[in-house]
Amino acid sequence: MMSFSQFLKEVCEIPPDKLAQYERWVAMYLERLKSTCVSSEDASPAPFLESLGPKVEKWQVAQARRAVQLYWYYKQRTTDGGGLGNASRTQLAGAPARNSKPVLTPSDHAILNELQRVIRLHHLAYRTEKTYRSWAVRFLIFAQGRNGARPSQKHLKCFLSHLAVERKVSASTQKLAFNSLLYLFRNVIAVPVQGLECVVRARSGKRLPVVLAVEEVRQVLAKLQGTDRLMASIIYGAGLRLEECLSLRIKDVDFARSCLTIRCGKGNKDRETVLPEKMVSALRSHIEKVGVIYESDRQKGIAGVQLPEALGQKFPAAGKEWGWFWVFPSQRLSIDPRSGDVRRYHVYPASFQGAFKLAVARAGIVKCATVHTLRHSFATHLVERGYDIRTIQELLGHSDVSTTMIYTHVASRNKLGVTSPADAL
Repeated sequence: MMSFSQFLKEVCEIPPDKLAQYERWVAMYLERLKSTCVSSEDASPAPFLESLGPKVEKWQVAQARRAVQLYWYYKQRTTDGGGLGNASRTQLAGAPARNSKPVLTPSDHAILNELQRVIRLHHLAYRTEKTYRSWAVRFLIFAQGRNGARPSQKHLKCFLSHLAVERKVSASTQKLAFNSLLYLFRNVIAVPVQGLECVVRARSGKRLPVVLAVEEVRQVLAKLQGTDRLMASIIYGAGLRLEECLSLRIKDVDFARSCLTIRCGKGNKDRETVLPEKMVSALRSHIEKVGVIYESDRQKGIAGVQLPEALGQKFPAAGKEWGWFWVFPSQRLSIDPRSGDVRRYHVYPASFQGAFKLAVARAGIVKCATVHTLRHSFATHLVERGYDIRTIQELLGHSDVSTTMIYTHVASRNKLGVTSPADAL
C-alpha cells in the first residue's frame, strides 16, 4: 500500500522541500484527535486549525488545512472501510479511469432516470440537464461497489477530492461538479450535504480576461462574413454572452428604443442592453431574410420553435408566432431531444465558435481569443471611455459589482494617469 509520504509526493505532487511540513501538520492533527478521542475519518479540521493560535501565519494555516484534507482523502481511498469501489481505489494506484469501461448498475440507471424526471419537473434548461446528468454518471461510476446501496456523503467528498488531487481540475470545474451533485443529493438521493471541510479544494487563482484592442476587433470582424459577422458584431456591441445572442427572439429586438432585451440570462435574469446604431441596418436586412424562413416553416407545417417550459405548456401555439421566432435560426431542422418534435433551433454554438476561431487566426492575432473575448472587450472599452462602473454592471448583467471591477485592471488607460518611468528614458 502506498504510504502517505509517497501519496503526497507522487499523487499530490507536493515539492520535496515541503513534504516534512505537510507530515508535521498531520502529526499534530492526529495527536490532537488522540487527546480528544475523536476519529480522524469524520473529524472536522476546524478545531485543530483554531488551536494553532494567532502566532501561526495565514499561509501556514492554509497549508495545515490542505495537509489535513489530503490525509483524510488518503485514508478514505486506501482503507477498505471507506466504502468505495475497487475501480476507485485502483485509480489511486495510478490506473487512469479512461482505460476501464465500467458499466452502470440497474440501481444507477434508476437514479439517473429519477434525476431526469426531477430536472424536467423543475423546468431546467436542456443544457443544464445534460451537464447534471454527465456529472452524475461520472460520480456513480466512481462510487461503484456499493452493493446496491445509494451513494453517501463520503462518496461525494472523495469524488470532489479526487477531481482536485488526481484529475487536477480547475476550481471552476470542481465547483460545477459540486453544484451538479448537490442537486442530485438534494432532489434524488434525499441526503443533506454537510461537513465538507475535509474536501480537498482545487487551487484557484486570479486570472485577467483576454481582451482585444479596438483595432483587433475590427480585424477579426473583417475576416467574418454574413450571419457570423453580424452575430460577432452584436456580441461585441451589446456585451452579450454567446448563448444570449443565439437565443434572441424577434420580439427582443427594439429598434425604436435601440435596445436588446435579454431573457433568462445567467441566473435566470432579464436585462436590457444597447443595440449598436451601426448594426441597425444590417440587422433589419437580416430579419427580413429570417422572415422568409419563418413563412416557409409555416407553409410546411413545421412545429413552432422551442419555448420556455412553463410558457410552452400554457400557450402551446405561441411557438408558431413571428415574435417568438429566432433572430439567428439554424439553416437545418432538428429533433427536439425532449418532445421528439421536428422543429427549427437557433444557430448551433460550435459552428459559430469554429468560424470565430478561424477568423482570429486569419487576422494574425496570437491572443487566445474566443467568442466570449468580445464580451470582455466590450466591458473594457467602456471602462476606458470613462463610463460608470454601475452602468457597465447593468449592461453586462452582473449580480455583484466586484465581478465588473475586473475590467478596470485590464483597461489600457487607468484613472490615476500612472505612466511607467521607462517612458522618461
